[in-house]
Amino acid sequence: MNELQPWAAAAGLWRFRDDAGTMTSLLTAAVIAVIVAVAALVIRRSRVSDAPTQKLFVAPTQIDRKDFATQSQEWLVVVFTSASCHVCADMSAKAKVLATREVAVIEVEYEMQRDLHTRYNIEAVPTIVICDVSGVVHKSFMGPLSATDLWAAMATAREPGASTGEPVNAD
Repeated sequence: MNELQPWAAAAGLWRFRDDAGTMTSLLTAAVIAVIVAVAALVIRRSRVSDAPTQKLFVAPTQIDRKDFATQSQEWLVVVFTSASCHVCADMSAKAKVLATREVAVIEVEYEMQRDLHTRYNIEAVPTIVICDVSGVVHKSFMGPLSATDLWAAMATAREPGASTGEPVNAD
């Protein structure tokens, strides 16, 4: 009567013989349970995704000077702004102080010149670029910047080493 009865199997009631076979069956079941648990843990850990990364905004490295009204000055400072940006007006005012006979400063407001924002892939404002007569960007900034840092960047772009104390070639 230690054998499995058909009605007991259907009901999920298992009866085992009380001998060494029972211990072997229990140990086998325990080992299988541990293997399944370890496999489940490994699968769960492999499914954990990495934390989302933040998008990196990139400033243009080349500007087509023909896109801007002032092509005669040797240097061009372009300030990409938006009317909804509370910092942009301040940055534009700081940049306009740089305007001289050699330096043109142009503000490109998003709503007024959306095409230029799209062409240069401007995704964050304010973005400031300082480029030479060929349109090569020497310095670029995203976000707020102090007037001192902006002046230093312009000086370094025009004469590398000027604001760092490095000797400047005087030819």
